[in-house]
Amino acid sequence: MLVVLFVSLESVFHYREQWKNDGIATANSATLNAMTLAVRARWLDQLLWRESRADAARDWYYRLRLTTIIGGVLLPALVSVGEVKGFPGATRWVAFGLSLLIAISAAIEEFFHFGERWRSYRETVERLKSEGWQFLQLGGQYRRARTHTDALPLFTARVEEIIQREVEHYVTSVAAEQHEEAKPAGEAPAVKGEGDVAHGVS
Repeated sequence: MLVVLFVSLESVFHYREQWKNDGIATANSATLNAMTLAVRARWLDQLLWRESRADAARDWYYRLRLTTIIGGVLLPALVSVGEVKGFPGATRWVAFGLSLLIAISAAIEEFFHFGERWRSYRETVERLKSEGWQFLQLGGQYRRARTHTDALPLFTARVEEIIQREVEHYVTSVAAEQHEEAKPAGEAPAVKGEGDVAHGVS
């Protein structure tokens, strides 16, 4: 029995759709279908979901950081123009609005930690990809398995370990920091890692 997990490397920009369409190609009956469902239900779906979340977090991180950086460069220039020309009405309001935009962008990024989320998702995605390739080639941890069927229990266990590691990282870092930042001033800080444990990421 042969299970082929095909990941196209022809186009960097279109590989996600190819993973969806060609992620699992097969060549046998009932046992194969069970294997396909197991791999698709946990490995491929988790990989694609985290890939999309990584892209979304990256886009938000870039938007907010560029807004803060560019605004921080423009604001002193506007203030200088206002000092030279006595702050005409339009310049005054533009400078005021820009300062608010910079502060809001920085606050949103500080609260949601899009940069950390992006790096966490991306790290997990790359680990899942590497694990999938090793399973495909029966290499690495799977080199002693004779068939993909023999290697499947180890593969599913390692996939769960990767996912669990990401959940623990999220709970003990990103979610804990969000909780501390959202607490009212003067309230005693909670021990990191305590509280409700979410699915992993929002």
